[in-house]
Amino acid sequence: MSDPIYAIGDVHGRLDELQRVLALIETDGGPDAQVVLLGDYIDRGPDSRGVVQFLVDAQRAGRNWITLKGNHDRYLTRFLDDMAVSDPAVPAGLTWFNPRLGGDKTMASYGVDASETSPLEPVLDAARNAVPQAHRDFLADLPVIHVTDDLVFAHAGIRPGVPLDQQVEDDLIWIRRDFIDDRTDHGRLVVHGHTSVDWPEHAGNRVNLDGGAGFFRPLHAAVFEGRQGWLLSERGRQEIPKVPTARRRWPFG
Repeated sequence: MSDPIYAIGDVHGRLDELQRVLALIETDGGPDAQVVLLGDYIDRGPDSRGVVQFLVDAQRAGRNWITLKGNHDRYLTRFLDDMAVSDPAVPAGLTWFNPRLGGDKTMASYGVDASETSPLEPVLDAARNAVPQAHRDFLADLPVIHVTDDLVFAHAGIRPGVPLDQQVEDDLIWIRRDFIDDRTDHGRLVVHGHTSVDWPEHAGNRVNLDGGAGFFRPLHAAVFEGRQGWLLSERGRQEIPKVPTARRRWPFG
């Protein structure tokens, strides 16, 4: 049996929940457990700034954590770099500052007032002054995939039929139906988030850990040994529910 590796679903500004599930991981695997965080550290929740600072501090401390990029993390980077507030993957007119996507909450956590009707240039100037360079560097350098002998970790999933070394960022952080609806074996179990469901689920070829922390449901963590996995709880390891098809919410973001 391979060494355990732990994974955490989409955090979405929920620092309290992130600390709670990290405590579960430490109880199960000790302080040096390897952890993969599946991205979306910001937006919707109340403390995006606190989450990013927490992860920056952990990286500086040399924690055995791999922090992957989510589509929401890229929103902040693109806004600060290019004043971009939209993405081709979402419906036209739905901008990052729309509460459905939650960029307004991220800006608020940095002390910047932003809404869909805000003039962009003053918001950008305020954001560039408010977001520490260490946060910008951290988000800009996030990897988009992590692969082991048995597992693939990516925020949204993978493009079926495409070799892992040819996967592209837009798919790894945005893909939804083409991956979720695919039932073929990918050679490794794919562990992902991005598509919010009521509870984490095991669909045979993939495990979805996005239980909706961005919608104020609990954050979830799991442990994997080879391709076998369990959810972590205050009662210990629990089976990941197996479902024939996903209970989809299809949120935008």
